[in-house]
Amino acid sequence: MVRTAATRTEVGILLYPGCQLAMVHGITDMLIIAGHFAKRLGRQAVRVSHWHRQEAGGFARCFDSHPDEGGSPAYLLTPGRLAGPPDADEAAPYARFLLDRHAQGAVLASNCGGAFVLAATGLLAGRPATTHWQFANAFRDRFPDVLLDPDKIVIEDGDIITAGGLMAWTDLGLRLVDRLFGPSVMIETGRFHLVDPVGREQRHYSNFSPRMTHGDEPILKVQHWLQARGARAVSVGEMAAQAGLEERTFLRRFKAATGLKPSEYSQHLRIGKARELLEATRRPVEQIAWSVGYEDAAAFRKLFHRIVGLTPGEYRQRFGVGRDEPLAA
Repeated sequence: MVRTAATRTEVGILLYPGCQLAMVHGITDMLIIAGHFAKRLGRQAVRVSHWHRQEAGGFARCFDSHPDEGGSPAYLLTPGRLAGPPDADEAAPYARFLLDRHAQGAVLASNCGGAFVLAATGLLAGRPATTHWQFANAFRDRFPDVLLDPDKIVIEDGDIITAGGLMAWTDLGLRLVDRLFGPSVMIETGRFHLVDPVGREQRHYSNFSPRMTHGDEPILKVQHWLQARGARAVSVGEMAAQAGLEERTFLRRFKAATGLKPSEYSQHLRIGKARELLEATRRPVEQIAWSVGYEDAAAFRKLFHRIVGLTPGEYRQRFGVGRDEPLAA
């Protein structure tokens, strides 16, 4: 087949064993639909391709919306995987391919656990990125030099774009549409897909997932003790006593093991309990604040918004199921 010179922007999607096909086909459809809207404005549709690793080595397209054209991808996306992120050995050949494409000018993007493949290139060192909130601790352990922010759904950093959870590919897709075609086509595409183009954050959905595999047994003992106590307020002195450590030593070791100060850790646990109550009951916010250890409802609302990104009322409106259940004793 004789290929003509590339005349349109190509967005490639990298396939690997077990990768999330919902993202692969979903973004493919989204970009093709956006291209139809763009044509109405006299703009050219993009080329969408899927890339797989060949048995003999190297990578090639296995799907191409415009197979007669030459050139290489201007954007290359790495999906997540339902079974969890690939380990270092599995990611290595895909990371080398991404690194080569990036050296030739491609913008790289990932969704969910695909960030592990992208980070294996070394390109994320010292740069902001996100991944699925459940993978945050594992990601930090493997790539401590990356500025991970799992609260964000999408982080754009010039030539690198990362998106969070499994369905964050919709947000990533709209960001690409905005880059490729502009805000008017992006808004129309989002409206067609019934996806809000702005305003979502991953922290609206994520539960507190404390680091428990650090190997510091006294600190782990305190973590289990705090979890068992639920939302009740606990002083640093009480925590240190449970750990059998001097208070200054406890503070240092707790932060090193969990990544949080004891007060911050306790706040996350108490706000997590408040989220459960907002979801499952109709109790007034003031009563929920008191039940999780906050006598000042205004201070509780401020802290809740800082951690979750929504006010308690907004959170209940979005996630509450409306049941009126008794509060835990």
